Amino acid sequence: MSIEIKVHSLKKRMGKTQALDGVSVDFSQVLMHGVIGPEGAGKTTLFRHLAGLLTPNSGSIEYFEGLQKVDFSTLRPWIGYMPQQQSLYPDLSIHEHLDFFKELYGLSPDEYHQKRERLLSITQLAPFVDRPAGKLSGGMYKKLGLMCALLSSPKVLLLDEPTNGVDPISRREFWEMLHQLEGEGILVIVATAYMDEAERCAHVHLLNEGKLIGSGEPKQLLKENQVRNFDEYFLKHAEDVHHV
Repeated sequence: MSIEIKVHSLKKRMGKTQALDGVSVDFSQVLMHGVIGPEGAGKTTLFRHLAGLLTPNSGSIEYFEGLQKVDFSTLRPWIGYMPQQQSLYPDLSIHEHLDFFKELYGLSPDEYHQKRERLLSITQLAPFVDRPAGKLSGGMYKKLGLMCALLSSPKVLLLDEPTNGVDPISRREFWEMLHQLEGEGILVIVATAYMDEAERCAHVHLLNEGKLIGSGEPKQLLKENQVRNFDEYFLKHAEDVHHV
């Protein structure tokens, strides 16, 4: 059954910074959602709330399975989270990482073998299973992180800037992998500071300085605001704020 997440007026102060300032977002079922914004926009803070790692100062997050509201504790085992700073073990190979997460998730040998072969095929990492994580390229390292998150068969996949610092070809390959997950009943939420990646999503939520400045289908948002791309969208928003 598909998952939906509804964020209501979320506020979070981190030291002297208002990291989230009244953010309300609906992450509707089985769509590729993009949380778009520059560094310091509040993307990581939002993701940590969605993953249950932070508690808001005010506001709430509701989780729904089908049409029924469920407690976060019920859903927690079904959330896959890939943080911005990956914590893979540099001395362990791809194969050893997958074995480690197999034990962590308690997968049966048959289930593990099936998932492992499929994920290695999607990521094209099969020829490199014996290579230590510390010797992988940036793009391969990110793919390994995604594989580890997907081994648990999540219903919600939170990816915090998964293509940050990755070369353009690897970025394109990573997005192609994500689109292969569409249609599998997974709610995928991707945070990125790359404005061109916004148009790869079915739905985008634009954050700037902790505030939601736009939400909707990418092409429709651009059309409504009479801009050609999301770089222009953010510039126009900054100009509008400056003139208020």
